[in-house]
Amino acid sequence: MAKPAKVTETGGVEAQSPDTAHPLKKLAPAASWADDRLGLAALGKKNLRKVFPDHWSFLLGEVALYSFIILLITGVFLTLWFKPSMAEIEYEGSYQLLRGLPMSEAFASTLAISFDIRGGLLIRQMHHWAAHFFIVAMFAHMLRVFFTGAFRKPREINWLLGVGLLSMGMVEGFAGYSLPDDLLSGTGLRFADGMVRSIPIVGTWLEFFVFAGEYPGDLIIARLYMAHILVIPGLLLGLIGAHMALVVYHKHTQYPGPGRTERNVVGYPLFPVYMAKAGGFFFIVAGVITLMGAFFQINAVWTYGPYNPAQVTAGSQPDWYMGPAEGAVRIMPGKFTEWHILGTTWSWNVFLPGAGLLGLLFTLMAVYPFFEKWITKDNREHHVLEYPWQNPNRTAFGVAAISCYLMFLLGGGNDIIAVKFHVSLNQVTYFLRVAIFVVPIIMFMITKRVMLGIQRSKMERLLHGSESGNMERSPEGEYFEGHVPISHDEAYTLTYRDDVLPIEASEATDSAGVATKGVSKRRARMHRWFFGDNVRKPSRAELEAAQSHGHHDDHPAELTDTKHH
Repeated sequence: MAKPAKVTETGGVEAQSPDTAHPLKKLAPAASWADDRLGLAALGKKNLRKVFPDHWSFLLGEVALYSFIILLITGVFLTLWFKPSMAEIEYEGSYQLLRGLPMSEAFASTLAISFDIRGGLLIRQMHHWAAHFFIVAMFAHMLRVFFTGAFRKPREINWLLGVGLLSMGMVEGFAGYSLPDDLLSGTGLRFADGMVRSIPIVGTWLEFFVFAGEYPGDLIIARLYMAHILVIPGLLLGLIGAHMALVVYHKHTQYPGPGRTERNVVGYPLFPVYMAKAGGFFFIVAGVITLMGAFFQINAVWTYGPYNPAQVTAGSQPDWYMGPAEGAVRIMPGKFTEWHILGTTWSWNVFLPGAGLLGLLFTLMAVYPFFEKWITKDNREHHVLEYPWQNPNRTAFGVAAISCYLMFLLGGGNDIIAVKFHVSLNQVTYFLRVAIFVVPIIMFMITKRVMLGIQRSKMERLLHGSESGNMERSPEGEYFEGHVPISHDEAYTLTYRDDVLPIEASEATDSAGVATKGVSKRRARMHRWFFGDNVRKPSRAELEAAQSHGHHDDHPAELTDTKHH
């Protein structure tokens, strides 16, 4: 047993004898060898003390990352047993209700995983729930980034990487959803085939290329399998690595608060605090997904049966993240939307709401940071975030986009809505055709008014303080609630925002006729629309006057209390 080191009289530590040295010292030569060739010590010294801020909203990205790790782990298990083949066999497994039915080897192996492999159903349901966690966490994370302005310079590239991650995550989810080759997933695959075929001129050729012939062919499951387990996960891993590398390079964003500026990060170091917290949070996410996989049934393929192109499941619905594309196709008017040109059919009623909607969604997401930068002409670096109420137009635009997305999602379930609420399917469709345009406008106006109201309440709190909670009575008999000054930390947080004034249009040439970078009328109008309604921050003189007024009002209240006592 090694003896503890002794402290000398001069405060030094007495060296231990070789036979009592720490066991880890035996690893010193190997560590020194690796450090000489890889520079691990310098790399670790620099990065292990990197500071990360502490806020619950930053955990949304971690949920997506940890869900992806669980997807990889459970996916490896499923890969060992799944057979990506569309060859037809007769089912002889343990599920009695399907015995003797012809089905593909893919569907039969899915049933075997669910009923015959120990723990297979749990792992399969964990994999499916983790896929939902992954995509919904990416959506929530991107909304947090959008509403707080975290996409501004220098993080535009990271925003584009996030858009790529979300789009490929949705494609990956659809590919995995289609692999079991059951009747429900086959119906979704049939919808995807219609979208591919609707592409003008080249649609039919693309369908033959993807399905190796006419739908459904006999290779699509094997092709989706390779894309699902190899191609798309590899791209996702690369984008995740680049995304996290840029987070480390640019340093993490943080919410405004005392001591937080554009030149520092206030939080906890990566080692040991943040690593311990992140490790614990990973096991929380894994535990929740495990519990959901154990107690909440999802994608019970044995109730649908094997896929048959001649059959369609009643009330079939896609996964929620693909629902808006199907909803757009369902509510799209069919009249005058199909052209016949030079012997070819142009199915706009399928292509525009299907592939066109998804393309428009991700295009708008990708270009928005550059659109806002064009309006604001803000070329500064931003490492401190904005609260949603500090930028009402951006917040209102985001809420309007979410409401539009939800209207399309409701369209994907218009038949279910009609059946459950005992209304006409046509009435639901007609309503959604109008609501898809009206609801986003209404939500934009409401959200903007709410955000401006929050701005006014924050500025009132800054000038007049917070309610004291005590009712007082003036000598004239009037009852009122007194105010107490807010803390300096809260005042700092409320005033840490840009006070942008609307710009005016200017000529492109000066008085001498020399060309200048003038402000066009169009950009001036956009700038005025974006910032014109914002509540101005109080000036320093107004804050000092309000503070002195508050101190002045304290004494009469104290005298009144004395008289009452």
